[in-house]
Amino acid sequence: MERYFYIIMLAVLLSCIGCRQNWSSSLLLSDDDDSVMVVDRYDRIESRYITTGDFAALQEMSTKYPEETRTLIEDVVRVGRVDDPEINKKFLLYFQDSTLIQIQRDVQEQYASMDDINEELATACSSLKKMIPTIKMPKVYAQIGSLDQSIIVGNSSIGVCLDKYLGANYPLYAKYYSIQQREQMTRRMIVPDVIAFYLLSLYPMPHLQGDDAQTANDVHMSKIIWIVNKIMKRSVISMHYVEYVDKYMQEHPETSATELLEDVDYKAIVK
Repeated sequence: MERYFYIIMLAVLLSCIGCRQNWSSSLLLSDDDDSVMVVDRYDRIESRYITTGDFAALQEMSTKYPEETRTLIEDVVRVGRVDDPEINKKFLLYFQDSTLIQIQRDVQEQYASMDDINEELATACSSLKKMIPTIKMPKVYAQIGSLDQSIIVGNSSIGVCLDKYLGANYPLYAKYYSIQQREQMTRRMIVPDVIAFYLLSLYPMPHLQGDDAQTANDVHMSKIIWIVNKIMKRSVISMHYVEYVDKYMQEHPETSATELLEDVDYKAIVK
């Protein structure tokens, strides 16, 4: 199950590469304004347009959230280009599918309030900044997709697809996902996933060649998970190599989180 979860995480990350990633050194600049983190409820405007065809909602999507809307249309649901004269009709028609209608209803019911997630996100971001003082958190927003992706990394933003966090026992999931996958599709995984994918976008896989490539990737993933577990103050994910990372950090308390991610070779951890 441990390796299986790693494969799931990596597959989702690779699926995000087609989105508009433009992470730069500006995300590693200290910013006092990011001390209060909340999830922007873009999903509510999206849902209003999907369910009513409200032109005002469409205008708000286009003017207030142009990049989020472009990413949603072109990279998440993939119904065409945002500059297509017919794209609004195509987008609206796409979400008239009965399954997607039910999903968006369930999203709005389960996530009528995200106060708990906002509080957890703020605490996690504060802890992350203590571990990596130069880091700057991007904007985090919620949206409704079509079960393809969980976390979307974009141009200084992170999109959370709430349709992928409706609970391990959500009936529709059983048709498409394994038990192991469904265990990660819960409300409690939103903040850990945001932090994990954010860190992965800043500190990508080593992409080595040869027999040790998989081990190097596994260890790098375990470094990320180790930091996430520390930040969340709970064992979000248990993986074999996370224990190795923990042992290494206990033996090398002077090693910072940044040094762990950038400089510590995987061979030093699995020796």
